[in-house]
Amino acid sequence: MRDLLVETLADAGAEPVVDGKGNTLATRTADGFESGEEAVGAADSPHLVLNTHIDTVPPHVPYGEREGGAVVEGRGACDAKGPLAALVDAFLTAEVSAGRVTLAITPDEETVQTGAAHLAGRLDADGFVVGEPTGLDVCTAARGQFEGSVTIRGTAAHAATPAAGANAIRAAAPVLQAMETYDEERGPGEHATLGRPTLTPTLVEGGEATNQVPEECTITFDRRPVPPESADEFRADLEEHLYQWMPTGMDLRVELTSKETPFLEAFATDRREQLVRALADASGGEIRPFGAATEASFFAAHAPTVVFGPGDLSDEEGAVAHSEREYVRRDEVTAAADAVRETVAVLCGADE
Repeated sequence: MRDLLVETLADAGAEPVVDGKGNTLATRTADGFESGEEAVGAADSPHLVLNTHIDTVPPHVPYGEREGGAVVEGRGACDAKGPLAALVDAFLTAEVSAGRVTLAITPDEETVQTGAAHLAGRLDADGFVVGEPTGLDVCTAARGQFEGSVTIRGTAAHAATPAAGANAIRAAAPVLQAMETYDEERGPGEHATLGRPTLTPTLVEGGEATNQVPEECTITFDRRPVPPESADEFRADLEEHLYQWMPTGMDLRVELTSKETPFLEAFATDRREQLVRALADASGGEIRPFGAATEASFFAAHAPTVVFGPGDLSDEEGAVAHSEREYVRRDEVTAAADAVRETVAVLCGADE
C-alpha cells in the first residue's frame, strides 16, 4: 500500500520520502512540491499537516462495489482508505499561496503508533487534520486509551485449610467494586465535550491448581480518559484508591501495559480555532467529539487538531469500521477532499 502511495505522489510531481519509522511525507509550498524531508522542523507559517494511516485491522475483507459503484466495500474502505484518498487529492490539488502543507501518512495506527509518535513534535505545524471516518463532521475531541492491570498478591495454601492462606481471587471482588467507584471519588469528573471517562475490567486471571488457595490474581482493564487526566496520574490515583480495599496481609499494584510509544491521551481542541471553523464551514458538518481514540492525540499536544473524513464508525445497522461490512460512499470521499481543499485555501492563502 505504501508503494502505491509513494508512486501516486511521485507521478503527480510530488517528492515523497519514507522516513525511518515508515512514515510517508510530502510537502507543498507556494513554489510547488518539495521533498518530504523539508516538513520536519519546518518553520514556515502557516503550516498545515494532513495525516492519516495506511494500515488496517485483520482479517482481510475483499474489495467490492454496490449501488452501481457508488459504494466501495472492503477492509479499510472507511478506516482509513477513504480518508486517505480525500487527503491525497486535497494535498495534490489545493491552492497553496502562503506557508506550506504537509501530507504525513503513518504506517501503524491500528497497533503501536510508532510512526505518529516519531512525528509528534517534529512537525512544526499550526494545525493538523487527521483523517478518520467522521461522516464529514469535524471532530474536535476524543477520549484517550490506557491499558493496564491490577495485580493482587496473597498467600498460597492448601484448599483444605483456606484460613492458612490469603485468597487473591476472593480479594478481587471488593477491588472490582472499588473500580466501579473510582471515577466518583477520584476521577477527573465529567468533561464538557466528552462526558465521563470509563474504566472497564476486561479480563480476570488467577490461580494455578483446583486444590490450592490462589496466591495471585490479575485484573486487566481498559481506561478511556478525558482531559486533563494523564496516564501517570491515573495509575497512581487508581492504585491508591484500590489499596484501601485490600484485606490485611495482602498487597496490590497497578501497572500500565508496557509499550514503546506513549498512551493515546484524551484531547480537546477549542471549537473557536480557525481550523475548526474553516473546515466546518467547508464541509457543512457538525462540530462534535470523535467516538474512538486516534493518533490525533499525539498531534493535539502541539497544535490545534481535528479529526475529519468520509465514512462512519457505525450506522443504523451496526458497526462499519473494523467490521465485515466496512464501506465508504464515493461521493463522501469527493466531498471530504473538496472540504479539505477549501480549508487549505483559507488557512494557507495569500492573506494569511
